[in-house]
Amino acid sequence: MSKSFRTITGDLSKALGTLRKEIPDTMQGFGALSSNAMKAGALSELDKELLALAIGVTQRCDGCLGYHVKALIRLGVTREQLMETLGVCVYMGGGPALMYAAEAVRAYEEFTAAL
Repeated sequence: MSKSFRTITGDLSKALGTLRKEIPDTMQGFGALSSNAMKAGALSELDKELLALAIGVTQRCDGCLGYHVKALIRLGVTREQLMETLGVCVYMGGGPALMYAAEAVRAYEEFTAAL
């Protein structure tokens, strides 16, 4: 059975909600770090999300793929931008990155199918 990135992100969102209740200071700190790191500056929000996706691919993080692909779609990523980013991931990360690049494509196709 294939994994569903909708299920992965939904399940993680519930678990993150538990963490927000039980370790609120830590989660608020992480949220502030995330917001500040990802806001547009010299790099656009889209560029920063592509970087985050690339790191998620090379670190083999399913949750990262789901969340960052969803954010990229919201920001209007093109399929070509996504594919070029994944090409760099494969170049830098080899075979394991190739497998997760394919997973990122699956996440993109799953989330865009509903649009």
